[in-house]
Amino acid sequence: MDKDATIRRCAIYTRKSLEDSVEKDYNSIDAQRDAGEAYIASQKANGWVCLPDRYDDYGFSGGNTERPALKRLMADCEAHKVDVVVIYKIDRLSRSICDFTALSANFEAWGVSLVAVTQQIDTSTSAGRMMLNILMTFAQYEREVIAERIRDKFAASKKKGMWMGGTVPFGYRAENRKLVIVPEEAEVVRFIFRRYAELRSPRQVALELNGSGTLKRGRKWTVPLLEKMLRRSVYAGKVEYKGETYDGEHEAIIDAETWALVHEGLDAGKKGRKGQYERSLDGVAPLKGILRCGNCGCAMTPSFTYKGGRKYCFYICSQDAKRAEMTCPVRRLPAGEIESYVFGQLGRLLATPQVLATLGEMTGLGPKQVAETLGEKPLEKLTRGEQQRIAELLLDTVTVGLDEITMDIKTAGMEALAGEAWHEDQN
Repeated sequence: MDKDATIRRCAIYTRKSLEDSVEKDYNSIDAQRDAGEAYIASQKANGWVCLPDRYDDYGFSGGNTERPALKRLMADCEAHKVDVVVIYKIDRLSRSICDFTALSANFEAWGVSLVAVTQQIDTSTSAGRMMLNILMTFAQYEREVIAERIRDKFAASKKKGMWMGGTVPFGYRAENRKLVIVPEEAEVVRFIFRRYAELRSPRQVALELNGSGTLKRGRKWTVPLLEKMLRRSVYAGKVEYKGETYDGEHEAIIDAETWALVHEGLDAGKKGRKGQYERSLDGVAPLKGILRCGNCGCAMTPSFTYKGGRKYCFYICSQDAKRAEMTCPVRRLPAGEIESYVFGQLGRLLATPQVLATLGEMTGLGPKQVAETLGEKPLEKLTRGEQQRIAELLLDTVTVGLDEITMDIKTAGMEALAGEAWHEDQN
């Protein structure tokens, strides 16, 4: 070695993705490293020394920089432990122009050179940097073309009815990239479709399944699980792709007549519920998004039912609504009762001397004038739309437990309400 040569510490980075063709020798981690070591040895006269640490990423795509060995390499470069990064080809480091630009900028800032041994690229020279940019443009183009071909192949396969992976539907197993019927599970699927066609109640079907000890691969049946299953066209021997349905290569579990009967019920139920909501004159739920179940900790969602031609509104524990059998002790609350209680409590809170004094100070009207402005109409007597506005203004959450109801008040809402009282007085 030349005595005047400066020691240049060289780190070899290698990468191989699972998609890389096995026919390409350079895709082998060991082959890439051998080429790197040989190149470093050829530069021994210039002071190049190969570092013993290995920076190998196996099974990672070059489309992003989320790779453990690459992150470790970048950290060592930033710590000035590396002078030269050696790679077999530039696409081993990255296939993205944006990512490569960012990596190159970091290398330059840290005084690290980048060398691609098979492409005669050395970023320590202006010619090397120019060639690097040209090759990176082609590398990204190649990556995008490959991705486009994969998408086209996936779409074409779907349209042919092929199974292209994912969670295997209950009732089938995947075998040689095809769906094959599992007889025991298929019988359960047929029972579900047949009973829904008779009962038109996913909850009742779920109760029967759970009551008989029939599980879905170890899980209890729930209403959402059954509804999703009843709408999967895979059971009719179809595959879906971007909103379109195609004949599948697999055997159907449900015959066309039963499938049509079930979906007639599902569509009618959905249309009926939508029509009821649209016809509802008082469809506003003042405590929607505010009321929470004290037992489950989840939101209580508004719902209603008709009995004897009369509409009954209530709030139901959203977690409990998903279960086949309702077990939450809070379960459902009559809307009228809980709304009357909450707005009655709010009205009493606003009428307390402390709150009136605070609002009076905020507005400059004085407690008496604020009381007169707010007390013109009790909150529980307001329209549901007006109640909703007040609730959103003043309430953060209302939690309903078995023994108590707690209300979290918004301080900022009090200030806004004071401002409204001031404006009303001025008018």
